[in-house]
Amino acid sequence: MKSLSILETEDLTYTYSAGTPFEKTAVDHVNLSIEKNAMIGVIGHTGSGKSTLMQHFNGLLRPTSGKVLLDGQDIWADKKRLRDVRFRVGLVFQYPEYQLFEETVYKDISFGPKNMGLSDAQIKERVLETAEMIGLSEELLKRSPFALSGGQKRRAAIAGVMAMRPEILILDEPCAGLDPKGRDKLLRRICEYQKKTQSTVLLVSHSMEDVAEYTQKLLVMNKSKLFCYDDTAAVFRRTEELSAMGLRIPQIAGVMHTLRQKGYALPEDIYTVEQARDAILTLLRKGGAAAC
Repeated sequence: MKSLSILETEDLTYTYSAGTPFEKTAVDHVNLSIEKNAMIGVIGHTGSGKSTLMQHFNGLLRPTSGKVLLDGQDIWADKKRLRDVRFRVGLVFQYPEYQLFEETVYKDISFGPKNMGLSDAQIKERVLETAEMIGLSEELLKRSPFALSGGQKRRAAIAGVMAMRPEILILDEPCAGLDPKGRDKLLRRICEYQKKTQSTVLLVSHSMEDVAEYTQKLLVMNKSKLFCYDDTAAVFRRTEELSAMGLRIPQIAGVMHTLRQKGYALPEDIYTVEQARDAILTLLRKGGAAAC
């Protein structure tokens, strides 16, 4: 049976400043297979190697050793193919709004599709469809990107990569600096985009609440190595191991753990506020109470 994997690594290793006193291995023999049409969280403490790993996926960094395979093909086998790889694997850095530069939001979002060689009609279709998905009105498309609010700028910058319709979209801390309302709005839009385009989205985040709410799988990096890649609930069950590497389970999970310790019959796999609400309401309907 043909694998559904779209992106794989084989003993991927990357060393900064190799052969010098400052040599540091940032990614150490990582073997990974990422499936198509998935919403994946990427977590790890600062310096764990997660951002360096992401930069390998679209060829921004070349492995010191090992391979990155896109649809089974080594992306570095032919350097002439790297341009196509970067259209297929879109990467959005932290604070992407600092890279806005065009006269209008429309022109900024259309920059990528234009470089792909699409016709004016195709570009317009991409821009309008993407703007709608990310929550930008047609009126805003006529404005200078520098006249937008902070949240609007962030969405416009992300839309510029989305408009290229990459098969894989990598977002490195897309909600950094946003207030809670802006963060939730952006993450909901990203999820809608993923479902509509059937793409694979990799969401790098320090927020355990965000990855618990919006992802189905988690990729965890620790000290340059792949700790695990598994279903989100399965990863969060490894509470002690995550804590040992400086990561914590979502706050609501700690609250539910305390309630279970007090004798309330609540399920263990609860990591979002919505799950907690439903579980507590179910318990109340059954007349549940703490054991005496």
